[in-house]
Amino acid sequence: MTNIKVIIPAYNEADSIPHVIKDIPDIVDEIIVVSNNSTDDTEANAKNAGATVLVEKRKGYGYACLKGMDYISEQIKKTDIVVFLDGDYSDYPEELTKIVKPIIEKDIDFVIGARVKELREVGSMTVPQIFGNWIATSLMKLFFRSTFTDLGPFRAIKYDKLIALQMEDKTYGWTVEMQLKVLKKKYSYTEIPVNYRNRIGVSKVSGTVKGAIFAGIKILTWIFKYSFK
Repeated sequence: MTNIKVIIPAYNEADSIPHVIKDIPDIVDEIIVVSNNSTDDTEANAKNAGATVLVEKRKGYGYACLKGMDYISEQIKKTDIVVFLDGDYSDYPEELTKIVKPIIEKDIDFVIGARVKELREVGSMTVPQIFGNWIATSLMKLFFRSTFTDLGPFRAIKYDKLIALQMEDKTYGWTVEMQLKVLKKKYSYTEIPVNYRNRIGVSKVSGTVKGAIFAGIKILTWIFKYSFK
């Protein structure tokens, strides 16, 4: 039996988090919501929906993900697959079965849920997001002959492979760091097209000029760091 854990970083996602948790398939062993210093009812709503709730007061997507990983590392029962999923309900959690299928059935190490244009709701990705994805994946293709087309946050990875990546980014560079390290370590990977809709609430990254700029800088920094390493 494959043991699957889901880590959901969440900052003030009180309205969306119950929907996310409810739609996650039963094949998941534990849903871990990491409240990233939320000031609303995110923690209470997540707990009431059946999730394990952790608190990470240091703000940053990476900080929240690392908190979830630390929690998993302390468990006695072996984890096989870790799925990362946003708490804003922009992804379709029920598609998790598609995300983990290549790992379970084909022994693939890493899977990205790719937000392809034909499956995206109009307005669900901002212009900075689309451009950032394009430039990042184009550079990865140029430097590493990568076939990635997206930096989608909905992703699954074998737990032992995740630990071996020695993830370190604390903020906006988490997703691209993971993909770059997967490429450097020559892990097997694939992308699965997924549906994507307008999130509940306002984005804390792409919804602000400051967030978009800092995310772009962080992504490019990671790419060039690994390109010339």
